[in-house]
Amino acid sequence: MSFLEMLYFIIPSAILYATPLIFTAIGGVFSERSGVVNIGLEGLMIVGAFVGIFVNLEYASQLGSATVWVAMLAAVIIGGIFSLLHAVAAISFRADQTVSGVAINLLGLAVTVFLVKMIYDKGQTDMIEQPIRRFAVPYLEDIPFFGPLLFHNVYSTSILAFAVAIGAWFIIYKTPFGLRLRAVGEHPMAADTMGVNVNKMRYIAVVLSGALGGLGGAVYAQTITGNFSHATIAGQGFMALAAMIFGKWHPMGALGAALFFGLAQTLSIAGNQIPYVQDIPAVYLQILPYVLTILALAGFIGKANAPKASGQPYIKGKR
Repeated sequence: MSFLEMLYFIIPSAILYATPLIFTAIGGVFSERSGVVNIGLEGLMIVGAFVGIFVNLEYASQLGSATVWVAMLAAVIIGGIFSLLHAVAAISFRADQTVSGVAINLLGLAVTVFLVKMIYDKGQTDMIEQPIRRFAVPYLEDIPFFGPLLFHNVYSTSILAFAVAIGAWFIIYKTPFGLRLRAVGEHPMAADTMGVNVNKMRYIAVVLSGALGGLGGAVYAQTITGNFSHATIAGQGFMALAAMIFGKWHPMGALGAALFFGLAQTLSIAGNQIPYVQDIPAVYLQILPYVLTILALAGFIGKANAPKASGQPYIKGKR
């Protein structure tokens, strides 16, 4: 395998594995920019993965090629609804946001595994027959070097992920909604004084994080695993959380960090097909994404400046 062939193999695979992380990390950016810490991204991805696979299995015969889009839409809706549990606990009841997020992770896994057992009477679902498929972008695939690298085997969800990242940047930094969102995350009392409904903005942000987390889970299950079990989502939510912090709570930074973790996942899964990398013991490659997640959190969390009111419940009239 030449260096060019190696690039043609690694880069599309890295984008594939990064795509679910991009959606989920951007969701985390919305939540934390509003001042609500969302450690429950893993649980939201699990719920999204289950919903995506369930809808795909149950309705593929009626919906055909549109199945994956309906499944992703369902995951977005259910993910948003499920995140309301975290929103109510953290915003209305002013519970510890870290504890609430951990509860979302535990509850998401427990509920979905129970539903799989109840519906399918076994520990995992069947394989879906309508996965998200690759396609080639007409004309662009013929561009020398960049065509085979970026446009020959591409997923529509990867294009959507980049669009969501750019859209999130525009919304957060270029619109009145984004200004209010950042205000309630930095100084909620000042925002309240100016007439911004702090709790409403935080609810919207947490629901957005749930919707995007659910979308990330559905995309992962329908592109990479093809079914759902207790191990379908195994740390990807925490990688997305690390990507959000690594990217300094900025949509484009989260995009870049997610691509970095996508590359690490590619090396861990397909490293035995890559020259030189295949000589590294498999166990080291398998733990690589998780080690990089820990290093990113340990190395950058102290240097990155989180929104000032992140993790702090807002009590009207109280400093």
